[in-house]
Amino acid sequence: MTKRFTAAAAAVLFVAGIGVGYGAKLRPTPATYQNKAPADAGKALLELALVQSGKNGSWERIGAGRVYYLGGMKAEGQAVFDAILNGKHEDSDVYRIARVYAEAGEWDKAKPLFDRFLAANPEDAKGLAEVGAYYMLHGDRATAENMFARALELESDDPWMSEHMAGAYLGVRPQE
Repeated sequence: MTKRFTAAAAAVLFVAGIGVGYGAKLRPTPATYQNKAPADAGKALLELALVQSGKNGSWERIGAGRVYYLGGMKAEGQAVFDAILNGKHEDSDVYRIARVYAEAGEWDKAKPLFDRFLAANPEDAKGLAEVGAYYMLHGDRATAENMFARALELESDDPWMSEHMAGAYLGVRPQE
């Protein structure tokens, strides 16, 4: 999947007249976005971001996937997420992708990934507090309060956890 993104980005840069020498680092320039429609400028920059992220930059690739997904190019964002989740990845990648779905208002997609993360990381107090907040925001107070209690058993002196929990009761999403 990354090879396709690399090839697409290289083709876009070549056609745009930027010209990329063999082995040269791909970098955005004003020609990448100037005088282009916003969607075209954004897409060109995202293609570069994926190339810049390389094979091992899952956090960075998730960041690009997030912008695709939330920027109205869901299929492209989903392709990035699928490539990461279908390959070797860290539990934190699952969590970050779940956050994107939650930010997009797609709880049905976020919830199973959050649950998967917590099953693999049952001692992650901050994760329990944040995911519990999402449960609360989606009307499942019992599950949320259970997660909050488990989180506090593990760590009770973290202001971010307290803020996630407070926000949930007040209708405020967790801040990343």
